[in-house]
Amino acid sequence: MTAPSAPDQTRLEFDSNRLMIDLCGELDANLVRVEAGTGAEVHRSGNVITLVGDAEARQHAAASLRALYGRLQANKAIEAGDVEAAIRMPTEIFEEGHEQAPAAANQLEIRTRKKTVEPRSPAQAGYVQALHNNDLVFGLGPAGTGKTYLAVAVAVAYYLEGRVDRIILSRPAVEAGERLGFLPGDMKEKVDPYMQPLYDALNDFLPAKQVSKMIEEKQIEIAPLAFMRGRTLSHSFVILDEAQNATTMQMRMFLTRLGEGSCMAINGDTSQIDLPRGVLSGLVEAEKVLHGVEGIGFTRFSAKDVIRHPMVAKIVRAYEKATRE
Repeated sequence: MTAPSAPDQTRLEFDSNRLMIDLCGELDANLVRVEAGTGAEVHRSGNVITLVGDAEARQHAAASLRALYGRLQANKAIEAGDVEAAIRMPTEIFEEGHEQAPAAANQLEIRTRKKTVEPRSPAQAGYVQALHNNDLVFGLGPAGTGKTYLAVAVAVAYYLEGRVDRIILSRPAVEAGERLGFLPGDMKEKVDPYMQPLYDALNDFLPAKQVSKMIEEKQIEIAPLAFMRGRTLSHSFVILDEAQNATTMQMRMFLTRLGEGSCMAINGDTSQIDLPRGVLSGLVEAEKVLHGVEGIGFTRFSAKDVIRHPMVAKIVRAYEKATRE
């Protein structure tokens, strides 16, 4: 697919005119994104794309375009997020001259009732792989990097495959000094605002009626962290979200709930701790104490893994820079 070109150019020729239309996108929007994300100039003429720029930029752009074309050959649509994912993934995973991404990328697909989810950054790929390889995984990093979303997707996939009997989702119910007892309404009304991101993720992967039925039958449990005390969570996929707001005592309690046949994902951002001044985050302590323990995986995300609006990544980078200074 790579044709001869000038020393400072890379010429790619694609076989299918039909797929070429989808590769380029409406008004060549996909090519514009590749150009902006890799630093290479992208020129199209018919079914030939010419890349101009330094060698590294051209290699990056070529790998991204080959990966996207491979998606189309596999009868997968290309959305804006897929273009960004192709740009983020390291160029070395795409073998020169191959039209499709390696099989390993497809092996990380997460299939649920409503959609198939794929990692969109190297850190996301490593996180999904860690969830498959370990019983306990920590996902550490800023908001918008897909930590909770991917964990819920894997949990739903495991449930649908019969690998677990229940999905248990939890968050600390104390944020910015507020406690449940001071909030109006019954317990569900008190808890639901804290748990809404988890409901949102579930509804992305399962029909709403199925989610409601599974919650009613306790196949899905969504509860504050404090409700986990005294339980043994067996044959379950357990997720603790916003774990930076768990105290050291709560974290130890939660970690020891892990039962037979269960998997546990603990996610949080240590730069957004809402605990009272002087109270140590259990996530910070756990990262120090458990690092290097066999069977426990750690994945660290950064601003470059943010998959929300591009402005979010810029905001995260700005705060990271300010913290370092």
